[in-house]
Amino acid sequence: MAEEKVEEKAGAAPQAETPIDWVPRTRLGKLVREGKITNMSDAIKTGLPIKEPEIIDILLPNLEDEILDVNMVQRMTDSGRRVKFVITVAVGNRNGYVGLGQAKGKEVGASIRKAIENAKLNIIEIKRGCGSWECTCGKPHTIPFTVKGKSGSVEVTIKPAPRGVGLAVGEIAKKILGLAGINDAWGFARGTTRTTVNYAKAVFDALKKTSLVRLKEEEKMKLSVISGFAAAEETTTEKEVKQ
Repeated sequence: MAEEKVEEKAGAAPQAETPIDWVPRTRLGKLVREGKITNMSDAIKTGLPIKEPEIIDILLPNLEDEILDVNMVQRMTDSGRRVKFVITVAVGNRNGYVGLGQAKGKEVGASIRKAIENAKLNIIEIKRGCGSWECTCGKPHTIPFTVKGKSGSVEVTIKPAPRGVGLAVGEIAKKILGLAGINDAWGFARGTTRTTVNYAKAVFDALKKTSLVRLKEEEKMKLSVISGFAAAEETTTEKEVKQ
């Protein structure tokens, strides 16, 4: 119990046990297997591609998944009509990490599992903070600044919101932002937002841009910006506000 408290105070994400039968095939996988990399932030900073879902299972064991879209596609061939399912899934730990993936297959169950694996391989680390001028709580409950994302005809804009507003966005965006650990945000979209896949990709593209923007140290202090996993004390406070 004492060790768990130390990890929470230090802001370290909980880890799962390494799968016994897992034999890593990539350089990053070997580093994780050997215990040289123990958190997701360090894994991303190496710049090595994530090509094995077991890496995510170890570094982010409390990952949740959400099915965003199940679409049936048909193709006419000489032997008859072929039916396949296209699944879109989002994953996240509700604390700074989120991923989006797609998969196609003849069976729904197998396609969902493959989509979850693809979402794990596409996982990103986002920045959170207190970017709204109406709020000075200093907690990482929203995004630090306005971001925009685009996919196809859909354009999404996500803005920081004061504490307690909640997620004033569409249903698909609300699921992705929730998995990313964002509790408050304002947003609007243009284009054919009924196209669920493009809408989800546009939101994911917007969140990806939070990690691309570079901030000065004084700006980070002013906006209370953190990247990735937040300490347990901060997330507990956010849960109390949400309730």
